[in-house]
Amino acid sequence: MAGHSKWANIQHRKGRQDAVRSKLFSKLAKEITVAAKMGDPDPDKNPRLRLAVKEAKGQSVPKDVIDRAIKKSLGGDAENYDEIRYEGYGPSGVAVIVEAMTDNRNRTASTVRSTFGKHGGNLGETGSVAFMFDRKGQVSYPVEAGDADTVMMAAIEAGAEDVESAEDGHVIWCTDTDLNEVSTALEAELGESISTKLVWRPTTTTELDMDGAQKLMKLIEALEDDDDIQTVTANFDISDEIMEQL
Repeated sequence: MAGHSKWANIQHRKGRQDAVRSKLFSKLAKEITVAAKMGDPDPDKNPRLRLAVKEAKGQSVPKDVIDRAIKKSLGGDAENYDEIRYEGYGPSGVAVIVEAMTDNRNRTASTVRSTFGKHGGNLGETGSVAFMFDRKGQVSYPVEAGDADTVMMAAIEAGAEDVESAEDGHVIWCTDTDLNEVSTALEAELGESISTKLVWRPTTTTELDMDGAQKLMKLIEALEDDDDIQTVTANFDISDEIMEQL
């Protein structure tokens, strides 16, 4: 996925793994609690919870953390979170979608607006950039899952729409409403995935030079550091040469 996967690689190279990992665990646990609270606490009876647990396991979240997040939803003291989507433009006119879970809408809106402003961006209205993305299901597998033909056949049988195979693994795409069924079918054929989630897939991308890439990364990093923010997606693209320099 343009933008998202490259940013993940850049984060890894910058050596922020421990801090990023801790924050990721916290955000995945929050999604599990919200999903369990909204539906049934049994993943087999709650598709959203099942996907949240699958994603957490794929990211190596410990079982006790997952169990604790589900139990938290059953208690009367569990926070009530609102799910909000913010849209705007970052440096160089890159479209950015920010998804948040917050117990204080005013605080989060103020923080997001301020963060965009500090990093050369502008927060827009809902719908201002979403038309440049498609909502899709994304299932990722390591290269060890099989060769391109094997994964392609499994994806076709599972009802997926598209497969991208590269040296570092396979990314399988499906409609957002089919993610639960497709991921279950893929798991039966290929084993557990690295990641299973709903994402915003850019339909158009903006090519960035070194200066633009560095500015955008500072914006994305600042947004992702906020505990209220679950995901940040941008429709940028950068060359392999710039990737190497970063």
